Amino acid sequence: MTGFVRLAGESETRAMRLDLTVRSGEVLLPHRTTDGAVTGRVRIAGRADDAQATGTMEISPLARRRIRYRIGFTAEGRRYSLDGWKSISPARPVKSMTVLPFSLFEDGEEAGKGTLRFPLSTQLLPFLAGFRFPRREDAAAQLAPRWDGSAGRTEVWYTTVTDPATRSGLWLHHELVAPSDGSDAYAHGWVARFPADGEGPVEHARFGPQPWKSQPGARGFASEGIEAGPGRLRGEAGPFSWDLAEHPQDEPLFTFPRWSWRRPLLPAAQIVPAPRASYTGTFAYDGGELELDGAPGATARIYGHGNARRWAWLHAGLGGGDVLEIVAATSMRPGLRRLPPLVFLRLRKDGRTWPRRAERTAVGWAGLGRFKARLSLPTWTVTGRAGLRRIRVEVTQPEERTLALDYTDPDGSGAVCRNSETADARIVLERWRGRWRTEAEWSLDGTAHAEVGDR
Repeated sequence: MTGFVRLAGESETRAMRLDLTVRSGEVLLPHRTTDGAVTGRVRIAGRADDAQATGTMEISPLARRRIRYRIGFTAEGRRYSLDGWKSISPARPVKSMTVLPFSLFEDGEEAGKGTLRFPLSTQLLPFLAGFRFPRREDAAAQLAPRWDGSAGRTEVWYTTVTDPATRSGLWLHHELVAPSDGSDAYAHGWVARFPADGEGPVEHARFGPQPWKSQPGARGFASEGIEAGPGRLRGEAGPFSWDLAEHPQDEPLFTFPRWSWRRPLLPAAQIVPAPRASYTGTFAYDGGELELDGAPGATARIYGHGNARRWAWLHAGLGGGDVLEIVAATSMRPGLRRLPPLVFLRLRKDGRTWPRRAERTAVGWAGLGRFKARLSLPTWTVTGRAGLRRIRVEVTQPEERTLALDYTDPDGSGAVCRNSETADARIVLERWRGRWRTEAEWSLDGTAHAEVGDR
């Protein structure tokens, strides 16, 4: 949609454009109200060009005779919200469906007014062609519990978030454990806050264990008031309480081969249902509260027989829609535990995922060209080459920004992870063009999410 806006304190209007994608977990029917999550780009001439805008849309052309937009975006370092709706009129169906009057707000105060229009002559056909039925592999579908009642299984839902206002890192870990001895499965987990560098110690609290109650048709983790499901995370543990809305902005990322998630033949597999998401809501802790508004983060899943012998993990939001996910691990299984860590690396850049096959970084071609990980603390590295590209990743987890926590596997054995939601990362991607030339570089200072674990 294109149009104009007059900002508070200005006498002239500015050109404005919205390019939006709307996703809903249900089929759009005109006679009922449908809620959708909005992602896209907001441009205001001379003031804003935010490609990470997020919000909600209420689509109710007959039931309430309106289509309402609520979109948050950033302009010159300041946070604005757009609130507007199309009032559907049977007497003027075309005009009422294509004209969007709106107001802009900053900190609850009106900051501008404007009108946007949907150009039928150029955008109607692309708009109609853009309709899709919900995909089977959307984020919501991947959050449903996988456990089938078998003994000796672990299932994890975890979310990591960076608050851009305070640079704090958040970690919400939800876990189902089915002991190997056949005793009752239980649910537990923890929540942690990682203050920005030098602003205090890492704080955390555990919840559970509580008996796991199977819920037919469940859409995520739910136990004793703790929830992690499509679009919402909420709960209380110790001095912490949180209520966050999650807005996925990209399709799931399969860190391991797709078949390993659908058919659990490996010791464990990981998937990132929401590799790039925004979070809005409140996160309270002892002595304060964070008001999140479009905070970047991700939600991932693990399903398997327990923790690896040694492992490392990285999630890095690189900006501009790019994201890097790494899992490097040595299995506990006999014959595999003496091998160096297998690396699963997936870089989503410019809408494409490299390498094209997840197996490539772990096994290469008959073992040749496999990616390599050197695991230690405070710094660990991953390097490798696939096709005409090679990458080097260096992750640093300063001790004061790292939290050590104990894990218990289904067989009762223990492991320790050392996690930092405010880690540093240096990433260099090169491409062969007669010689190796730098294609892209990223430097993350306190906004990478990383972990190293061992026995």
